[in-house]
Order: sequence, then structure tokens, then C-alpha cells
Amino acid sequence: MTYNFRLLWRMTYRSLFKTSETPGRLTRKRITFLALFYIVWPLVTIFTWICFGLDDIFFPAYKKQPVEKPLFIISNFRSGSTFLHRMLSHDTKNFTSLRTWDIYITPSVTQRKIVDVIIKLDQLIGGPIRRLILAIDRAGLQKVDIHPISFLEPEEDENILLHNWSSFLISFLFPFLDELPPYQYFDRDLPTDEKDKVLSFYKSMLQRHLYATGSPHFVSKNPSFSAKIATLKEFFPDARIIYLARNPLEMLPSTVSWLNYAWSIFSEPAEKYIYIDEICEFSQYWYRYPLNYLDENPSANHLILSYEDLINDPIGVIRSFYEQFGYTDHHDLDEAFMEGIKATEARRSAHQYSFEEMGFTREQIIATYADIFERFGFDKREPISEPFERIPEAAD
Repeated sequence: MTYNFRLLWRMTYRSLFKTSETPGRLTRKRITFLALFYIVWPLVTIFTWICFGLDDIFFPAYKKQPVEKPLFIISNFRSGSTFLHRMLSHDTKNFTSLRTWDIYITPSVTQRKIVDVIIKLDQLIGGPIRRLILAIDRAGLQKVDIHPISFLEPEEDENILLHNWSSFLISFLFPFLDELPPYQYFDRDLPTDEKDKVLSFYKSMLQRHLYATGSPHFVSKNPSFSAKIATLKEFFPDARIIYLARNPLEMLPSTVSWLNYAWSIFSEPAEKYIYIDEICEFSQYWYRYPLNYLDENPSANHLILSYEDLINDPIGVIRSFYEQFGYTDHHDLDEAFMEGIKATEARRSAHQYSFEEMGFTREQIIATYADIFERFGFDKREPISEPFERIPEAAD
């Protein structure tokens, strides 16, 4: 395993110099974030990598851990992948996922074992540490708008690649797309050796997690993996892949809104919306490239799914691909899935956006994504709904 120190250095340099007229300009908010980042992240990284080394000494069997029939949910951003992922995560008899806690606190087997000991000790004294963590979770992470986060909820495991500094999500912390390798065009534009390094690290993270949890299958959702689909299949030949497609009239403005919200958490761009052209370009690629790959590599292990079909009958859709993909059906499935729907309803986003304000017109979006509208028969009228607005009530 390797760490991309060169990219970290480049992002550090850009954050300190030549920042005027960039999204990472040095405002008070940005300086505060950088100070906290460079105090905390190096210590976290050093400790985590020490634990990775300890895994090799004390738990070397993780290297032989099979990753059988992993399920990868890919799509553009804001296309229903979080909803599907969190529904499936409630089926703990079949699946495990990386929670925010697993990604940042216990990515190694060693860290998990240490935390297990702390949890047992905490229980003996009445659980003050657990109460503190839950309070932080409620007061902090769950207040994130648009895409609510929790220590105990599954999250995009692309975040695990921050531990070797090789993720598109680095741009949230350091909003300099011109310095970032073309992760949004991963299969097409990255050198083979770099692609292999990234996926080797990722696979080792899944092996550690499966080894530590003993779960049969891993379920992942990562929009950015739409650009990695070919390399993903090389490393996980029996992977099950679901590609979710949502109407571009809904997907594009929602994506611009979400990404700019994420950038504004750690930076203070002068404009309300940045990188609109770049988002529009890679979102087209994240439609066309994985769809072309799946068309050229037909398999019972692959499924192309419309967002509309998922929202209209989520449980029916899931039961159908369980049978198709060879996952175990059991009598608790309906209860598990309804719990997932309730959890999603409780965290429904209420953010507002206007694609006209972003500089788009309905006609322009329809023309830009004309082949996507034709393939899926998406409605070309004005979008009238937000994500999950039409999910059936839990009682139905």
C-alpha cells in the first residue's frame, strides 16, 4: 500500500499560495479549517497507518479474506443511491457496509479491536463515552444539510480512499480541480499502475472490514465509481453492479447544489455556484461510460435501474435483484426494508435550488443529455419533485 504524498503536498501548496480568485481563497473560515486539518489529519493518518501495519502482524489472515458477490451501486450524484444503499444495509443477514465510524475511526482491524475494548469498558461505567459520541452525532454530523450523515449510518466508502489520499472527494477539502488527478474519469485517464494502486488499497480495506465483521457480502454505493467500473470488475470479477439512472432535469441541478454545499463547508468561494461546466461534463461521462460498459459486457450480475422504478416499488425491485444476483431471501426482509424506508423518510432533504439560477435552461439540459432522455424515456417537463418525495408511506 502507498500514500499519495505528492498530491497532499500539491494541495497544501495551493492552499497557502496562489489562492486569490480561487474557491480556496484564504478567508477566516478557510484559515480556521486549514489549521484544524493540519493539526488533526496528520495525527489520524500516522496512527491509522501504524494500525494497518499492526494488522499485517497480528491479523494477517485478513489478506486471504474473500470478497464474495460484493454489490456496487453506482450512478451520478443525487440519483437515489443513498436510499437504496441504506435500505440494503438494514438486511444485516446478507450485507455489511462501511459506516462513517468505520471509515474514519476504525478502518483497520486493529483499531476495531481497540474500540471494542473501549466499548466494553464504557459499558461497565454506564456508557458516558457512548452518550458523548451520540450527542456529537446529533449536534454535528446529522445537521449536515442535503445529505445527512451519521457515525452509525452507511456512507460512501470512496471516503476510505482518503486514507491513502487518492479520492475525488479530496476536492471537498481542497477545491482545486485543476490540481486533482482526473479521478472523475478514472478508467479513461489514469495510468494503469495508479489505478491498480488505488483499487488494491480499496480491496484491502474491504477485506479488513469483512474479516472483522464476519458478514457474507459487502454493499457499496459510490457515484464516483461510475468512472471506475472496468477497473472495479478486474479486481472483483464476481461483483454485482447496479447502475441507477435519474432524470437529468432533476439530477444535474441537485448535483450542482449538493457539491457546492459540500465545498462551502470547508471553503468560502466568492460565487454561489462553482465548477458548473466541470460538473456538467463529468455527469455526462458518468451516464454514458458505465452504460456503454454494461451494454458491451452483458451479464446476469449487472442491472440498469431507473430511479423512477426504484422509487415506485422499492421492495419489489430489491426482491427481484436478490433473486437475480443470488442473495439469500429470508422472512425478515420486508421488516428490514421498511425500517430502511422509515430511516430515509426521517432524513428527507428539504434543500431548494433552481437550475435557472445556475445558468441552465430546461431546453439546454434536454439537448445536452438527449441520448439519456431517449434511452430511459424520462419526462422532459419541468421537474416537480425532490428526492424520495414519492416513496410510499411505511404503513402501505
